[in-house]
Amino acid sequence: MKSIYDVTVIGGGPAGLAAAKGASSKGASVLIIERESLLGGILKQCIHDGFGLHRYHAPMTGPEYAEKEYQQLAPFSLDISTQTYVININSMNDSFELLTTSRFGYRTIHTRNIILATGCRERTAKQVFIHGSRPAGIFTAGTAQYYINRMGYLPTKRCVILGSGDVGLIMARRLTLEGATVLGVFEAKNEPSGLTRNLHQCLEDFDIPLSLSTTVTRVFGEERLNAVEIAKVDSSMNPIRGTEKIIACDGLILSVGLIPENEQAELINVQLDPSTHGPMITQDFMTSVPGVYSAGNALQVHDLVDYVSEGAECAGIAAAQTSRPIPMLIPIQKGSGLSTLVPQHLNINLPYQNVISYFRVTRTYQNATLTIYVDDRPILSKRYVRVRPPEMERLVVQYSALSEASIIRWTLEGEIV
Repeated sequence: MKSIYDVTVIGGGPAGLAAAKGASSKGASVLIIERESLLGGILKQCIHDGFGLHRYHAPMTGPEYAEKEYQQLAPFSLDISTQTYVININSMNDSFELLTTSRFGYRTIHTRNIILATGCRERTAKQVFIHGSRPAGIFTAGTAQYYINRMGYLPTKRCVILGSGDVGLIMARRLTLEGATVLGVFEAKNEPSGLTRNLHQCLEDFDIPLSLSTTVTRVFGEERLNAVEIAKVDSSMNPIRGTEKIIACDGLILSVGLIPENEQAELINVQLDPSTHGPMITQDFMTSVPGVYSAGNALQVHDLVDYVSEGAECAGIAAAQTSRPIPMLIPIQKGSGLSTLVPQHLNINLPYQNVISYFRVTRTYQNATLTIYVDDRPILSKRYVRVRPPEMERLVVQYSALSEASIIRWTLEGEIV
């Protein structure tokens, strides 16, 4: 295996595979570094279907989608290093030095460009401040999914689920199919956090109740969980006294949000966006550090793996370029109605006529209008019948005649539901 590459992809999940394909298709020498023993990331344990509808126009399970993406690498000659961790990154003029460790020991890699495709992690019980002891039986939704789908082990027979994120909804259905009783899904917000299709297919179709503005405030049990306390919350997410209720159960599944993994980005001082918790990028997915790109859930948490692959492949193509255009950046201002917006900047020394953009809204709107202004002049207006915070929106924007002094601003207005 070589020690010098044009592009090194850190992470071998769906983003890493697509990024490697994009870079390889442009003739770059590519290395994928993956900390697990197999490529595919979280897809390996997602045995439900619904993947690939946009990218391959066919429903697939997670493993099927991962295999399809891996097959796309067959025509190319690239290196893959599994069970390998990046423990340090040093910037060296126009390249980078990576120190890695694996079962074979330490190794130094020199690379011209880096693509961060490290995915995201789940929030834990400690991060949502649930009182009580620390009994067995409390799992993140992803951990419960791994136990059932990869290990063949049913971790609970009678459980409650905190949070209505997509993985939690999918696990409500999965646990029910395996014979467990899901007593309810409890969501602290006043509206669900998952995709509409998952609310219908995973809860309504299986008669699993969803309680909004409700959270778990305490757990009970010594060696094993035997009950939880739930309570209604007010608009500030504070529990309301007198609404407490004890539910006997042996499992608590947490689906309380995902956080992009960006420890490597912080090693090299990549600027992060406080709204997405991922790097700030330009339209070619380059971060604030020249030569470092970000894609997938490390960039922002996505709803659909198809969009993960789409963006990551674009990042790979950009990283394979032999020259880096001088950054001449215009900030894209996030106006009213929007909670996240990617990319956050345009480099006007790059093409900007077909910019793939992704955004989320602050709350649920109906009959909404998104307007994009350049120097207070509207260049695009798009109507939406309904938009929800959990559902990322994708839009291809045609910018034109920009200068370094231009001001770009996105706003969304509509009826609040």
